[in-house]
Parts: sequence; C-alpha cells; structure tokens
Amino acid sequence: MTTIERAEVLVAGPGRNFVTLRLTTSDGVTGLGDATLNGRELAVASYLRDHVVPLLIGKDPARIEDMWQYLYRGAYWRRGPVTMTAIAAVDTALWDVKGKVAGLPVFQLLGGRSREGVLVYCHASGTDTASLVDDVARFRDLGYQAVRAQAAVPEVGGTYGVRKGLIYEPAATSLPDEQPWSTEAYLRFAPTYLEAVRDRLGFDFHLLHDVHHRLTPIEAARFGKRVEDVQLFWMEDPTPAENQESFRLIRSHTTTPIAVGEVLNSIWDVQHLITEQLIDYVRTTVVHAGGITHLRRIFDLAALYGVRTGSHGATDLSPVTQSAAVHLDLVVPNFGIQEYMEHAPETMEVFRSGVRFENGMLHPSEEPGLGVEYDDAAAERFPYDPRYLPVARRLDGSLHDW
Repeated sequence: MTTIERAEVLVAGPGRNFVTLRLTTSDGVTGLGDATLNGRELAVASYLRDHVVPLLIGKDPARIEDMWQYLYRGAYWRRGPVTMTAIAAVDTALWDVKGKVAGLPVFQLLGGRSREGVLVYCHASGTDTASLVDDVARFRDLGYQAVRAQAAVPEVGGTYGVRKGLIYEPAATSLPDEQPWSTEAYLRFAPTYLEAVRDRLGFDFHLLHDVHHRLTPIEAARFGKRVEDVQLFWMEDPTPAENQESFRLIRSHTTTPIAVGEVLNSIWDVQHLITEQLIDYVRTTVVHAGGITHLRRIFDLAALYGVRTGSHGATDLSPVTQSAAVHLDLVVPNFGIQEYMEHAPETMEVFRSGVRFENGMLHPSEEPGLGVEYDDAAAERFPYDPRYLPVARRLDGSLHDW
C-alpha cells in the first residue's frame, strides 16, 4: 500500500512570509498545501510540525475524506484559524497528490468544468479620488472586468486597502503599525469616490468596495443605502461577523449586496449567515477554511440558499491556495467571483504556478494535480522575516476593529 513517507513544513519569505506543507508518498509523489496565516505564520508551522506531521506518516494518501475527519473530529480542540489552516494544508496537499496519481488536474477530480474561466476582481486604490479613478482606469485597460476601489480618507491620512507601491501588502512592519481611523470621515468620503468612479468610467464593469469590519450595523446600513445608485457588486465585511444577527438589520435597510467570510474558518461559522440569507457572497477560502474538502461543503450549502462564492485571494495566500481556489471555482455551480492580486516576483521565483490571467479571468493549469511546484533553492534566499498586520485606532486613541 502507498503511504505518506515524509511531511515537510517549509517556511520562507519571498516578498511576504509563507508556510507550505509538502507531502511525499512512498511512491515518490509529492503534494503541496498552503499553511499561511498572515501575521501568525509560525503558530501554524508549529501546529503542523509538533502535532499534525507525526499523525500523517504511514497513512494512506488516497483517503482524503477520512484524513479530514481524523484531523478535525479526532481532536478535542476544534476550529479556529490555526487548526483549520493546518487541516487545510494537509487536505490541499492530498488533493495535489491524488491529481498527480490520477494524471488529472484537480478540477477534473472535483467534477469537471462548469465554466470556461474564473472571473476575478483586482484592487485599485489611490491617495485621493483622482488617483483612485486613474488606477481603476488602468486596471480596466489591463482587461479586468471587476475592480475593488479604495481611497485614503483625507482628514485621516490613510485607510485600509491603499497600496504603497505596485504590490499591496499590509503586513509590512516588525511590530504593528498603528493607523488612525475616523468613521465619520470615511462615511462622508467613501461614497463620493465611488460615485466619481462611475461618473468617469461608467457602469459596464463590476465595482466592489471593502468596508473591512469598520462600521456598526446601522452605520453599514446607512452606507449601503447611500451607495445603491453606484450599483456595487458587493460591500465587503460591513461589520464584524461575530454577531451574525446584525446582518439582518443591514439587510432591512439596503439592497446593496453583502460579502462576508474571509476571517471565518468553518461551515459552522457561516451557517447562520447562509441559511438565513443574510449575505449574498461567502468569502471563505481554501487555506483558512479547512481545505478543498471543507470549502466545497460550504459552497454546496450556500448553493441551496442562493448565496454565491467570492473567495478571499489576496497575496497573504500563496500560489498554492490561488491554484486550489481556481480549480474549485471552475467547478461549483454557484461561483460568483474570485479575488486576485498578482504576487511579488520573488514569490513566483519560489512557487512555479501554471495559473494564468486572460481577459479578466483566471485559468488553471492542465497539469496533473494543482500545477504548482516549490523551488527549495530559491526559497533559501528568502528567510522568514517577522511581519505584523496594522492596528486601527480612533482619533481619540481608542482601539477600533481592524
């Protein structure tokens, strides 16, 4: 019987920090899984090395479902981002192995294509309205059919989602950067720059906006109502999701679609949001929601209630997750959109991926498995470098949701 012979936890910082699990079978087949948890990478690396890897050696790599149940239901401590990211790494690596053994890309094992490509959205930003509109226009010229728009709030001096260079990376300092925040200034300004984008560039593309948990439910309701005329594809994370009933209040005041889920880790975290139809798009992702196996369950539940997919896909997820997401997106009937940001050139030196962008869509590799290779020699040039995500404080100094 073929078994898992080796399990390696690889930590490197090519452009940003990534944790990768590489499984090798007794037949010499390898599989890659992403285990990156932005700002808490070493917690997952330790969880894997100290608690999960010893459980994998000697196991049958073909038993993906049984392994998922073993790592989840067989443990006393369940759920949470560290545990679910570790499980996701194992699950994704096993799907990569299975595809290589079968000689098929993973999307074929999941049921085959439901569409020809995966619609993606990019991240446009600016230090003011004019520079934001120019950036949206630039992405439109590059062929993107959907664009997320964020601009710095003038009275505050900055806000979430604004790039400092060509690559957006918020985890950029050895200790958390403390950034100022004013809800009042944001609510005055953000609708105006979204309107400016539509006034100049029209309505023949999808426009998205990320609120990033910064509003109370009634503030989010007011914002959603205010921007209805710009026809947002969605407003993302309008309020923290811990109190899921709060989304019912938002729903009662606005028809602007709502997307939630990138910081949620299991089907139980989004069950109420989906079954009560409190959201329109579920943004859980392969790496933080238990891998391909569990994310498929979330998407299938969502399909029953008319909720579409919109998985998180920023550069805090490695090209392994990006590829796994595209394979799953290609298959599920209720696919909505996929977040996409180009990785730094250094990242792509370590991860050789067959995913390609064309005409506003991503296309997976047709190679067996996920179509991603890990270059150990390149990774050695990029050691781990501790980075923290920023912290938001109101103008009076009190802490605000990030």
